[in-house]
Amino acid sequence: MKAQTTNKEIWSIAIPIMLGNLAQTIINFTDTAFVGHLGVIELGASMLAGLFYFVFTTVATGFAIGVQIIIARRFGEGNKERVGVIFEHGSLFVLLLGTILFSILHFFSDSLLGWLIDSPNIYASALDYIKYRQFGIIFVCFNFLYRGLYVGISNTKAITYSTIIMAIVNIFLDYCLIFGNLGFPEMGIGGAALASFCAEVAAFLFFTIYSYITLRNKDFGMFKVHKLESELMKRILKIATPTMIQKLFSFGVWFVFFILIEKMGETATGISSIVRSVYMILITPCFAFATTTNTLVSRTIGAGHPEQVFDTITKIMKNCIVCTIPIILVIMIFPIQVASIYTDDINFAQMVVPSIYVICLGTILQGVGNGYFEAVSGTGNTSAALYLEAAILVVYVIYIAIMTNITDNVQWVWTAEILYGGLLGAICYLYMKFANWNKKRI
Repeated sequence: MKAQTTNKEIWSIAIPIMLGNLAQTIINFTDTAFVGHLGVIELGASMLAGLFYFVFTTVATGFAIGVQIIIARRFGEGNKERVGVIFEHGSLFVLLLGTILFSILHFFSDSLLGWLIDSPNIYASALDYIKYRQFGIIFVCFNFLYRGLYVGISNTKAITYSTIIMAIVNIFLDYCLIFGNLGFPEMGIGGAALASFCAEVAAFLFFTIYSYITLRNKDFGMFKVHKLESELMKRILKIATPTMIQKLFSFGVWFVFFILIEKMGETATGISSIVRSVYMILITPCFAFATTTNTLVSRTIGAGHPEQVFDTITKIMKNCIVCTIPIILVIMIFPIQVASIYTDDINFAQMVVPSIYVICLGTILQGVGNGYFEAVSGTGNTSAALYLEAAILVVYVIYIAIMTNITDNVQWVWTAEILYGGLLGAICYLYMKFANWNKKRI
């Protein structure tokens, strides 16, 4: 009988994933921190344009997770030679997907953002951001696929290295391009977008070179030309399509959340931009452990030990809480200091504090909710995961719509995150407890 998953094994997977998630968080943090000193309008525009961009990237995220689930299952079964074949088929789809997403961003961003954003000032700045950021979408798609590969084979060091590279490139170019330091042109919000694009390209180049050096001569079948298998492509799309739809729906609703807040005014938008950035820092460990849950559940089932799944989930949840609580406590003790990173206006920083307290509570529930949700996805029942979250997101949107109409205090709108995390955790726990998920074949 296979030994049960150990805490050491959980952390060996979770930490690099956490650092990988931290890459995007660092990009968001540095962009927001630098842009925040340009003004409230630029701050709001960077948030909305960034979210608009990430709605598109979530499609690639969903596909990569689908590929990750299949790779982890084959890896758990001991069929390592299939990894390269799966990755190659995934790459073909990602190339097509990235091209389509770029075309949409390039030709329709102006009309879509014009329809969604009320403030003409925020709209103009948002377009300036997308003008540069759009060129990174294909590289982002491949970066997510590479991350899915390394998570699936439980070899996540590459994610750590790519994180360091992305962070260095983004921070340096933010400093240079936003304010025109070190002889670079002063580009404002456009400079933040260009810095992020360059960071994405750098990560892609690293992943490709690193993979060629480290995986080419191993038994994964990487960097070989394989015959196109229509049945394999169908299987990948069968698993990945619900996940793509789920991620698009989920982050699309997240974007709607901020569009509704934008209609509350530029001040509420600016506050929420800061809150979002802090929230992304808080939930970075939650997402890392949730992804760990996904791959370890899939691998455990592939190894023929579905009876160990709940024990694995419980261990991951405990480690997630241990990791998250200290971060929450620091932010709750020093909320003004945290908010002041993003703005020089102390009064504005004080307005941010109530919402920070709300998201601290929401983070705990998000950790549990996303953990159980990714467990459902890790079983291969991605359609069930889609239906479960879709039902919760309907409630979530209704709640946000009500709150943005009955209150001017943006912190009450942010309580939607508490509602979402609690419902997601409860419903997905019940599914794992009572559904016949161990019969799924992928």
